[in-house]
Amino acid sequence: MQKTKRARFRLAGRSVLVFIVFQLSLALVLPAVIAAENYEIRVIRNVEVKMRDGVTLRADVYRPKAEGRYPVLLVRTPYDKQWISDLGYRGAARGYLVIAQDVRGRFESEGEWYPFRYESEDGYDTVEWAAALPYANGKVGMFGESYVGATQFLAAIAHPPHLAGICPGVTASNYHDGWTYQGGAFEQWFNESWTTGLAINTMRRRAEQKADALGGTKVLPLISYPVLEPPSAEGLAPYFKDWLAHPNFDGYWKQLSIEDHYAQIQVPVFSAGAWYDIFLGGTLRNYVRLKTEAGTEAARRGQRLAVSVGGHAGESSSGKVGAVEFGNKLPADADEAMLRWYDWLLKGETNGVEKEKPVKIFVMGRNEWREEDDWPLARAKNTKYYLHSAGAANGIAPSRPGQAGSGSLSTVAPAEEKPDQYVYDPGDAVPTIGGPLCCDVLPTGIGPEDQRLAEARGDVLVFTTPALAKDTEVTGPVSLDLYVSSSAVDTDFTGMLVDVWPNGFAQNLTSGILRLRYRNSQEKPELANPGEAYHIKVDLWATSNVFLAGHKLRLEVSSSNFPRFDRNLNTGEEQARGTRMVKATNVIYHDKLRPSALVVPILP
Repeated sequence: MQKTKRARFRLAGRSVLVFIVFQLSLALVLPAVIAAENYEIRVIRNVEVKMRDGVTLRADVYRPKAEGRYPVLLVRTPYDKQWISDLGYRGAARGYLVIAQDVRGRFESEGEWYPFRYESEDGYDTVEWAAALPYANGKVGMFGESYVGATQFLAAIAHPPHLAGICPGVTASNYHDGWTYQGGAFEQWFNESWTTGLAINTMRRRAEQKADALGGTKVLPLISYPVLEPPSAEGLAPYFKDWLAHPNFDGYWKQLSIEDHYAQIQVPVFSAGAWYDIFLGGTLRNYVRLKTEAGTEAARRGQRLAVSVGGHAGESSSGKVGAVEFGNKLPADADEAMLRWYDWLLKGETNGVEKEKPVKIFVMGRNEWREEDDWPLARAKNTKYYLHSAGAANGIAPSRPGQAGSGSLSTVAPAEEKPDQYVYDPGDAVPTIGGPLCCDVLPTGIGPEDQRLAEARGDVLVFTTPALAKDTEVTGPVSLDLYVSSSAVDTDFTGMLVDVWPNGFAQNLTSGILRLRYRNSQEKPELANPGEAYHIKVDLWATSNVFLAGHKLRLEVSSSNFPRFDRNLNTGEEQARGTRMVKATNVIYHDKLRPSALVVPILP
């Protein structure tokens, strides 16, 4: 079965599937896989596993049809355990006991579904159950992507004794910032589309519980037989309202935050991420901080990182993601990379993994894979590109129809310059065009897309370098230092790094947002004083891209990116319940005392 299209929910049929892997080209033709490996396979469906509170979860077990004890590869998923069948056969044929379990409240498992809440205890109990199976050798490794990465990290912080490693792909480090919110803004498109997809199975379970053919036999006239009474949608996804009720980083989120519990992780971690992935920031943060904060020396030294292109923004066997062709070097068999790592870690095979550098990244622009000693790259030099203009960096300002803005970027610090300003109207927000999205594709695309439509707006400031005389590589964390003010008590500021091709195509690379009330703290919001200037930092996460000779480096600054993020209504009221909108005049300063700048890591 070949999975080569953009990852998205399958909202019809039996399952809701999110099978996200860091850029893959899986051609898992089952008979060929079995023929190429050593073992015949036996599959046992819906094996019951009792949790500590009595709830029964169910798992499919794929095992070699031979005597012996084998290391375990465990995946715990809310997306229907049957999606793992290809890898189940592949891993078992290779000499693993592969176990795929529906998490609590999903598909064949009992209990109530509530994201994140039960994954530490259920993960611990499942790992220890798996390790004790008569055909297991006591070593358990976990794998999987997206929320399935969360089931691994949340199990790991409970440190079950027999867990030996985890391989989480395209997943976060904090389920507040970088999952549900980013920079204080609500990840509206992801939260709503993901919740809707998950609710289908929950609704189906309710419908099955209400099915009562016998009770309907006495209904007259016969034509009135109800077939199936539709279940109530009340409380279908209580967590969605809970997320909205907790916009700040409070106790609700802290208990679930992986990055607040790194010291409890005591096993090696192979993290897989992707440029344009919605959880890229967390994937990189997990790698960087676990190197120094993990709970054992083996865990600290055992960190691995691979970063491809796409992730939740799509996979392709051809090398095309969004509107951009990245070449035939991009596709990689991520399952093979995981299995090979576990061959080394769990089986002790000398297969070359021990000689490889710990970091492998795909460098866009040059479109090639490269191994690195670490992340971020030590040889990269943080470089400030200062914002300049004659006070008219708007793409096409209403007062200057047909004229391009005067915004520019330079490594020369500004002297005295007029600030730029624009009116942000939440009723006419800047549309999301591509970028890190999940779990379905907007009409304006996903991943890398042409940003010129947004750049032509009067509420988007555009700052661009001259055409570059030579190839220039930007690899590493990207941030935006801004000096700003607003006529409103609260508003948003967004930034986007763009690669402008000689033909004008404006390729988004990475972006970020900051809700002004969270400029000092995600825990304690503070409304702004209208007209007062503030120095803020917008985290644009990271990228690896070679701006080829003749290309231009561009920065877009605005105050919305909708519907990826919810619109700031500019009133300072509770966002979840607000309906009143006001326009905000937002100002970006770039002068000697307030030198706003884009900060990018340039490789020599």
